[in-house]
Formats: sequence, structure tokens, C-alpha cells
Amino acid sequence: MLGEYRIEGRRASDIAASVERGVGLGALEPGRLLPPMRELAGVLGVNPNTVAAAYRILRERGVIETDGRRGSRVRPRPATTARGSIRVEAPAGVRDVGKGNPDPVLLPPLGEAFAAVARRYAERPGMYGEAPVDEEFGRLARAAFDADGVPDGPIGVTSGSLDAVERVLAVHLRPGDAVAVEDPGWGSLLDLVPALGLRPVPIAVDDEGPLPEAVERAIRKDGVRAVIVTDRAQNPTGACVTEARAGELRRVLAGHPGVLLIEDDHGHGIVAQPLHPLAGGTDHWVLIRSVAKAYGPDLRIAAFTGDAETVDRVLGRQRLGPGWVSRLLQQAVAHLWVTEAVDPAVVARSYGKRRDGLVRALARRGVEAHGRSGMNVWVPVPDETGAVAGLVAAGWVVAPGARFRMEAGPAVRLTVSGLGAGDVEALADAVAGVVGPVVARSYG
Repeated sequence: MLGEYRIEGRRASDIAASVERGVGLGALEPGRLLPPMRELAGVLGVNPNTVAAAYRILRERGVIETDGRRGSRVRPRPATTARGSIRVEAPAGVRDVGKGNPDPVLLPPLGEAFAAVARRYAERPGMYGEAPVDEEFGRLARAAFDADGVPDGPIGVTSGSLDAVERVLAVHLRPGDAVAVEDPGWGSLLDLVPALGLRPVPIAVDDEGPLPEAVERAIRKDGVRAVIVTDRAQNPTGACVTEARAGELRRVLAGHPGVLLIEDDHGHGIVAQPLHPLAGGTDHWVLIRSVAKAYGPDLRIAAFTGDAETVDRVLGRQRLGPGWVSRLLQQAVAHLWVTEAVDPAVVARSYGKRRDGLVRALARRGVEAHGRSGMNVWVPVPDETGAVAGLVAAGWVVAPGARFRMEAGPAVRLTVSGLGAGDVEALADAVAGVVGPVVARSYG
């Protein structure tokens, strides 16, 4: 069954390590069926409970998946294989529109903010035992949530959106639980869920966000315990939850109050479209806002709010690890907010002009493209590998859609943040030359 590879070990941890070693070496390739627990126990001369414990460790690490009587298999995409590795490096002279970074020109200078924080620190250094959320940062974050109609709740701070998602999932779910994720969706999230030992269930997305019927089906049929939704500037499609779609999704979630809702306001500070939060219909929920896209990815700050129990659990677990996110960084971000270092309307117009211009240019050439908000454009293609290779030959590196999808069809993602005034038509020509007219269809 396993070819020439021999699983070894007498303890559960050793058996699990042996399987992981085989996966890492490529001897146990994705999809490979592992021996039944009793069979492997007989070969190793151990109790079947020991093998069961080893398989449980491997499931929790996202290395294998178990499907009842069908047995346990190496995951089609092991958690150790990050989707971020599915990328193309730009050769000399080739433009890279695949990295997904914000436009550096639109990011604010940080010198004044950090100088102000340093002066305050000189008068009163931060110490152990202080509140994990800086008072001014928390007040400003809560005021911004209030302004956008987000339900009342305490404030927490994490090191970016993904850190918040991981912590919220960890305090509510257990290995084996199912989580509904957008498809196409954020590649890092699609890696994170199985890495936590959770089972990702894809939900289809269109320009207005997740399809309500897909969410309902995932809850009823697949038994998902959590639903993760991107409210604005969805990565990679640019989808943005509209008021009508938000109403439909709220009605679905209200029928399942025990489901955990996680919202990522990915476009905060860089989009013109209003926020239509879904929170309030379930017992447990959080809404997360990172400063990465508007103020700089390296600040590593995200504010979140949610029901009191969830926020308390996350902050309590955080105290046992890093303790808190640097209050110096929180104070620097608060200074940027107070001084209005970023004008969201200006940023939104800049990205919108380039994004909308590219979508229109592709439409004129008969190429379907999606991008209602944010800095990305999603282009369905008939042959993903061929499209990526053809665009490199034409002078452009794009992000392969495989980084962002589970069951959705092939596509490529184009990030507009690096495009100049004369680049849109040239890029559209290159895409049309490689892809050609595509029959319109949904993302999936």
C-alpha cells in the first residue's frame, strides 16, 4: 500500500513523525491511502490505540484527513506546503503584478508617528501588567466600528488579520470541525484552516460576496461550525458584500445561531464601498480590521471586536503567549488615525481608477474580469498554466489562481497597485493575447 516507504515507531509521536517525514520526502504523496489502524498496529507491534493517537496528531497538524470507512489519506495539499509557494518569480525585464502588495506611494510616512510615540515612551515606558489594548487605540477603533454599524463589543488587538482568525478559531473549534471558506479565497486562510486540523468547506463567491445558498448548504449538509466572510476588497476577486446580499446572509445565519461568524473587513481604508456587516445574528462573532493595506503591511496590527465571550477568550489565551501586541505600535497607528495620515477617499479613487480601468479594458477585448473593490482583478482562464506562462513570455508575471481556489475554476489574479497610467492598456493587450475571449461564467 505504501510502496517502499516503511512507517516506523513505537510511540504515537514517533509514528506521526515517521509519516510526516515520508510526506516531506515525497515518498508519501498527496492522496496516498495510509494503512488501517489495526493493520499498521500489527506491523509495528503496538496497540491500535497508539496508531489511533498518531493519526489524530497528524489530523490536527493538517497532514492527513480521515473520511470514515474510506480511511485516512495524505492531504491533497499538506499544510506544510504553503499556497504562497505557488508563484512565479519575475525574470529580468518582466513586470510583476502578482504579489498583492499595496502601492508604496499611497502609504503614509511613519517618522512623525514613531517620533511622537518615542517621546511619550521616554516620559512613561510601557511595563508588564498594563492593559493589552492601548486606551486611545481602543477608543478610536471602537468609534470607527460604531460609525460603520458594527454591533457593540469589546476591542482586541492582534498581529494582523490572519493572527486574529487563527486565535478566534482556536478558542471555539476543535480538530475535525468544518469551516466554511470562500472559494476563490485568501490563500493564507486556505492553508491555515487545515493546519489547525480543521476541515475547509468551500463556499462559492460572486461579485457581491458569498452565495447565501452555498452558506446554507455548508451549514446543513457539511455541518460547518464557523463561516469566514470577507466584507470588502475580497482577495483575490475584489468581491464586496452589498446591502442586499448582507441581508440575505444575515437571514441564513440567524437560522443557525450556534455557528461562529468571522468577518474580515479586508478593504478598510482603501475602498469607497460602504461596509455592510453581518454580525449580530449568531451567538459568537468577530469583525476584524487590519491596517496592512492602508498604512503598511509591516505594522502588523489588526483591531477586532466581537461578542464579549469570544473577545475575552482570545485575550485570555493571548496573555498566555505573547501577552499583548506592542502598545508602541498601537500608539503609532492611533497617531496615524488622529492626524488623518491616510485619506481613504483618495486611496480608494487611486485603486479604483486602475482596477476599473483594467476591467473595462479587458471587457473591450472580450475578456471576462472581476474586481468591484480593492486592488485585485480576477480573470477566469481556460488553461491556468498556459496563461501564466504566456503572460511571462509577454512581459508580465501574474498570480496563479491555484493559490486561491479549492473547487473554483482556473483563473489568474492581477494586482493593479503597481500600474502606471500607460500600463493598463498594455496589460489588457497581453492578457487578451494569451487568454482570448472567454465565455462569461461564475467564479466557480
